Amino acid sequence: MSRRFLFVLGSARTEGNTELLARAAAEQLPGDAEQRWLRLAEHPLPDFADLRHDSEHVRPTADSAAGLLLDATLAATDIVIASPLYWYSVSGLTKRYLDHWSGWLRIPGVDFRATLAGRTLWGIAALAHVEQSVADPYIGTLNNSAAYMGMRFGGVLLGNGSAPGDVLKDTDALARAKTFFAQDAPLARFPYEASAG
Repeated sequence: MSRRFLFVLGSARTEGNTELLARAAAEQLPGDAEQRWLRLAEHPLPDFADLRHDSEHVRPTADSAAGLLLDATLAATDIVIASPLYWYSVSGLTKRYLDHWSGWLRIPGVDFRATLAGRTLWGIAALAHVEQSVADPYIGTLNNSAAYMGMRFGGVLLGNGSAPGDVLKDTDALARAKTFFAQDAPLARFPYEASAG
């Protein structure tokens, strides 16, 4: 099966450092790998309402932002969260997208969790800090989301950049981008599972 990459752009800025780094990594994908790029700012999702115990869940219409993102997510073999590091985690736009996964899990007939199980979640982020450990909460959010869904997790490609275009000066990040999607992505595990051996 050929791979179908969904790049979920979570920045409030067009062509920001995170997107530039994501595009550098995507240039290395084989020609038969499909790529779909969706900018969350152009497809704003409504606030997520937790209706787990209150009502029936209905599939969003295909012409809505939620319907577009749900269908694109279900169709992807590889989901790439390309969100800058905002307050040490994913952007608000990205968090809202992930929050909607909770509702999509409960739509009858969609089998959201079963469909995503075994597929791969990746992350790409620019941060304005030289110490990359400040991105640990971001990495944890994506790893734990993948573990909950039974997905593989390819890790997070981090680059340094604050002003527009800064990440293109991060030669280490650009070198890592060349092989980022070529690595094997293991099945995601929660930290407590990994430490238990």
